[in-house]
Amino acid sequence: MDQIDNYLKGYSQTLFSSLVNLDSRNLKLASNSIIKTIKKNNTIYVCGNGGSASIANHYICDFLKFFRDRTSFKPKIISLSNNMETITAIANDISYDEIFRYQAQSLCKRNDLIIIISSSGNSKNIKKLIQFTKKNKIKTIGFSGFDGGYLKKNSNISIHINAKNYGISEDAHHVLMHVLLQFIIFKFGKKKNSIFSL
Repeated sequence: MDQIDNYLKGYSQTLFSSLVNLDSRNLKLASNSIIKTIKKNNTIYVCGNGGSASIANHYICDFLKFFRDRTSFKPKIISLSNNMETITAIANDISYDEIFRYQAQSLCKRNDLIIIISSSGNSKNIKKLIQFTKKNKIKTIGFSGFDGGYLKKNSNISIHINAKNYGISEDAHHVLMHVLLQFIIFKFGKKKNSIFSL
C-alpha cells in the first residue's frame, strides 16, 4: 500500500507542477480565440489520436451542451476524431496520415479554429493537418506534452505541458479543457454568481 500511496503522491505532484508552470498568457490567448470564433458564428474543430481523441470528443460534449446551457451562445463545434466510418475509410483507402487533413479540406474555412491535442506533437496526421492550416490561414491551438514537437513549433497558440509522461500530459490537457470551458462561462455566462466563481 505504501508503494501506491507514494506513486499517487508523486504523480499528483508532477501533474500539479506541470499545470502551475504553464505559460498562462497562451491560455488567455486560447480562451480569447475560442470565444471570438463562437461570437462570429464560425466553427471550432477538435482532433487528436488515441487518448487525445477522447479529450477532443469531450470538447463536443461540454461546449455543445454544457456551455450552451449556461451562456447565450450556440457554438458550432465538430470533432475530426469522432466519425469512425470516415476515419477508417480515409485510413484504409488513402493513408492514416491523412485522416485529419482530408476532412479539413472539405469542412474548414478561413476564420474557423482547429484545436489539436497531441502529447508528442509529432504524429504524421497532425503534421499534415498543420501544413493544411498554415496554407489556408486557419488558426490553430495546439496542446502538446514532452518537448512539444512539431505542434508546439507550428500552432498559432501553443499550450505546452512540460511532462515526459503520456498520462500526465493527457490529464493536464483534459484539466485545461475544463479550465477554458469554465473560465469562458465565468466571463460570459448567464449567472455570474455560480459554481464557476472559484
